[in-house]
Amino acid sequence: MADSSHSSALVLSAAQQAFKRNILNPWKLRLFLLRSLPMAYLAGLRVRSLTAEQATVTVPFKYLTQNPFRSIYFACLSMAAELASGVQAMLRTQGAGRVSMLVVGLEAEFTKKATGLVTFTCPDGAAIAQAIADSRATGEGRTVVCTSTGHDAAGDVVAVFRVRWSFRAK
Repeated sequence: MADSSHSSALVLSAAQQAFKRNILNPWKLRLFLLRSLPMAYLAGLRVRSLTAEQATVTVPFKYLTQNPFRSIYFACLSMAAELASGVQAMLRTQGAGRVSMLVVGLEAEFTKKATGLVTFTCPDGAAIAQAIADSRATGEGRTVVCTSTGHDAAGDVVAVFRVRWSFRAK
């Protein structure tokens, strides 16, 4: 039987469900990116899925995302990796008071040339929810290291990013 405290952390509130619907709507996502993350908009990042547990974000290989070596520029890969964890954090901060969130560290490993569509998945929704809940309970900041793994169309890992987030409830 599942631990009820763990499963309750993964239940989405009405505000979180509304955020999820908006971020998964292609037109609303584009408007959000254009307003809040214009470089991600220009790069063509898309949030493909978002659940309480994980998020998936894609970045295409195209003129605006290429480097001189005919692959996706590392900065574009890092944007997609960060958004895969960041959209989960944004989901978790909806409707329950203000929470400041900030990337305080980033580590990356590149294992294969990134061409075509690269899909980043971050399965750390539960850890993010717990850090935010702990910060709300204690009033102190909490950090979480989120792992976003990027795969190409063949399923091969092209990069793994570890994004360290800091959360502080206000």
